[in-house]
Amino acid sequence: MAFLEVKDVSFKPDDLEILHDINLMVAEHDFLTITGPSGSGKSTLLKMVASLLTPTKGEIIFQGKTLESYPITEYRKLVSYCFQQPVLFGKTVEDNLAFPYLVRNVEPDLAQMQAVLPMVNLPESYLKKKIIELSGGEKQRVAMLRNTMFPPKVLLLDEVMVGLDEDSKVIVQHFIEKMYEKGMTVLQVTHDSEEIRAAKKIVVIVQGRVKNG
Repeated sequence: MAFLEVKDVSFKPDDLEILHDINLMVAEHDFLTITGPSGSGKSTLLKMVASLLTPTKGEIIFQGKTLESYPITEYRKLVSYCFQQPVLFGKTVEDNLAFPYLVRNVEPDLAQMQAVLPMVNLPESYLKKKIIELSGGEKQRVAMLRNTMFPPKVLLLDEVMVGLDEDSKVIVQHFIEKMYEKGMTVLQVTHDSEEIRAAKKIVVIVQGRVKNG
């Protein structure tokens, strides 16, 4: 039994078929890179695995149960999605790192929040930093920390390197590798040639169909 399975999944809003009969089997602790031309449906697939979109045909099975059988809030604690353009909450970095505690009805751990910042090359003082003062790369790093404060079983990365400067790319890539080494299953969508060259497993999607995998 696959850890995560995409089974005969299609996505056809209105008359436009974006994905057609996609089948993927993902083992626990896989690191799968999904690539292909722009507009081929890669991000749509990742959003369906994240429960942000619903397939018009087929099903997604996680740990032997269909996605629909999970309470949505519980599923998103297990399967965490990182946007290409990070969406931060509140006013400060602390507001964002406290959020995962609050949705679990747990008291935020200030010491833990400070401790994780150096993992993405940010000083502990950044906890009080205002979001509007962060660079794009810093915002993505904070978003990555927020999504992994309580480590999910699956980390979904939707072109998270796009628009980052080279230093931030290196930092984010190193952080992703650390999360993978800790046992997370990772699915990433990317156009980045370096990420594709370094990929452990690759699936190519062209015009809504899997070409290889």
